[in-house]
Amino acid sequence: MRSPFSSVRAKAAVGATAVVALALVAAGVAVLLVLRSNLHDQAELQAEVNARRVATELSNGVPLDDLDLPEDNPTVVRDDRDRIVRGSEDLGTIVGAGDGPTEPAPDTRTESPAPTPAPSRTGDPGDSGDDNGGDRDDDADDDAEDAADDAADDSNSDDSNSDDSADDSASDDTDDTDDTDDTDYSDDESGDDEPAPRRGEVEDEPEHHTGTAVLDGERADYRFAGLKVTSPDGKTSTVWAGVPLDTEQNAVGSVGRAMLAGLVPLLAVVAGVTWLVTRRALRPVEGIRGEMAAITASTDLSRRVPEPATHDEVARLARTTNETLTALEESVERQRRFVADASHELRSPIASLRTQLEVAAAHPELLDLDGAVEDTVRLQHLAADLLLLARLDAGEEPLGKPVALGALVREDVERRNAEGPDGAGGAGGPGGGAAIVAGELADATVAGSRSQLERVLGNLLNNAVRHAAGRVGVSVRREGAWAVLEVADDGEGVPPADRERIFERFVRLDDARSRDEGGAGLGLAIVRDVVVRHGGSIGVGEAPGGGALFTVRLPLSVSTDDD
Repeated sequence: MRSPFSSVRAKAAVGATAVVALALVAAGVAVLLVLRSNLHDQAELQAEVNARRVATELSNGVPLDDLDLPEDNPTVVRDDRDRIVRGSEDLGTIVGAGDGPTEPAPDTRTESPAPTPAPSRTGDPGDSGDDNGGDRDDDADDDAEDAADDAADDSNSDDSNSDDSADDSASDDTDDTDDTDDTDYSDDESGDDEPAPRRGEVEDEPEHHTGTAVLDGERADYRFAGLKVTSPDGKTSTVWAGVPLDTEQNAVGSVGRAMLAGLVPLLAVVAGVTWLVTRRALRPVEGIRGEMAAITASTDLSRRVPEPATHDEVARLARTTNETLTALEESVERQRRFVADASHELRSPIASLRTQLEVAAAHPELLDLDGAVEDTVRLQHLAADLLLLARLDAGEEPLGKPVALGALVREDVERRNAEGPDGAGGAGGPGGGAAIVAGELADATVAGSRSQLERVLGNLLNNAVRHAAGRVGVSVRREGAWAVLEVADDGEGVPPADRERIFERFVRLDDARSRDEGGAGLGLAIVRDVVVRHGGSIGVGEAPGGGALFTVRLPLSVSTDDD
C-alpha cells in the first residue's frame, strides 16, 4: 500500500510546514518573553514610584497616620524590626513584601475618618424638652461612671501598694527603653547588609520581590518594590508598594492565545502553497519519468525526454538524460553492428572450410589441405580478436607490470626476419616480401600487459607489411615522460579522410577489401583499444618517404621516469 507521504510533494509540504511551525513557535515564545519582560519592568517601575512617593513623605517627617497610601495597590510600612506599622485600607495577608508579619495589625490600617457630629444648639426652643432630657441622661451616666471608677480605685489600692517595687523596676526598664528609643536609627542596618540611609533620605536602589496580597478580600499576584527611608527623627523604615501583575498576565495570555489561534490557519496556508509550488516544480520531472517509462517499454532508444525551457536543475537533468540515451543508443547500435560484422566475418571462413570438407568427402583427390589450414588459422585469429575485444569492452584493466618496449620490438623484428616472408605474423601472415628494418630502439619501459602490447606491435607490423611496397621501419624513442613507438611503410598511405575511420571495428579501405589479402578489419581497432587502456594514444600520418606512419605514445613507468 502506498504511503500518503511517499511523494516528494507531500514530504516537501510536511517538511516546510514543520520548519515554519518551529520558526513561528520560536518567534512567538521570544515575543512573549520580551512582552512579559517589558510589562514586568513597567510593573517594577510603577511599584518603585509608589514606594518612593510614600518614602519621600516619611523622609519629610510626615507622621505615619497622615501618610497618603495608594488605595488600589497594597502598601505597607515596616519598622526596623520588620513589623508592619502602617498598611493600606482593607489589606489582608501580604507575602513578598519583607520578611516580617504577613498581616498588618488592625490599628495600623488606613481608615476613613468618622463624620464629626454637629454641636447641639440649646437655644432652639423646638428642642428644649429633648435637650433637657438628654442633659439629665448624661448626668445620670456620669454619676454611674464616677461610682464605678471609685470602686475600681478602692479595689486596686492594695495591689498598687504591694507592687511598688515591681513598678519601680518596670519604670527603670521603661526609662532604659525610652533611652534606647531616643538613639539615632540612622546608623542601624535593620538586619540587612546595606546601611540605612541618613536622616531625611531615601535609598537609591529598590529591592524587588514577587508575592501575593489580599486586598478587599481578593487575592492576587503583585510585584513589590521596597525602599528604605530614614525620617528626620532618625527612625528607619521600609516602604513596600505593590503593583498587580494581572495586566501582565492577561496581556501575555491574550497574545499567546492570539498566536495559537493564527498558527493553524497560517500553517495550512504554508502547506498548501508548498504543495502547489512543489507540484509545479516537479511537473517536468514527471514528464521525464513518463517518457523514460515509454522508452523502456518500446525499446526505441531514438526517443528523447522533453527538456524544459528553464535553466534550472530539472533542465540539466533532462539534458543529461538525453545525453545518456544518445550514448546508450550509440552503444547498442555499435554492438548490433559488431555482432552483424562478426557473424559475417565468421560465416565466410566457416563456409569455405565446409565446402572444402564436403568436396574432400566426395572426391578425396581434390582436397585442398593448405587452403583448409589457412581458413582454420584465419578463423582462429578472428575468434581471438573477438575475444580480446569482448574483454576490453568488459573493462579489463592491464596488469601493470614493467615492459621494456625497445627489447620487445627487437625480439619481434628478429623473429620475423628469421622466419622470412612466409612466417606466421598476424592475421593471415605478412603479405609480400617487405623487409622490416629496426631503427632507434631506446631503453623505454612502460607499465602494462606484455601480451597485449605484443598484440599492438604485431597488428601494426602486419598492417604495414600488408600495404608496404618493399620496406617497413620501426623505432622506439623517449620523449619526455612518454615512450614513442613508430611504424612506417613505403606504401600508398592513408587518405586524410580515413585516418580516423580505420580505427573502427570491421573497417577496411577499398584497396583492402579482399579477405584473402586483408584481415577482418579488427587489427587497428584492437590496437587503439589496447593503447587507450594503457593510458596512451595512437595516430596516423604520412611517413617522410611516403606511405603511412603510425605513432603510438605510452606513458613511461615510474622507475624509468625517475632514472
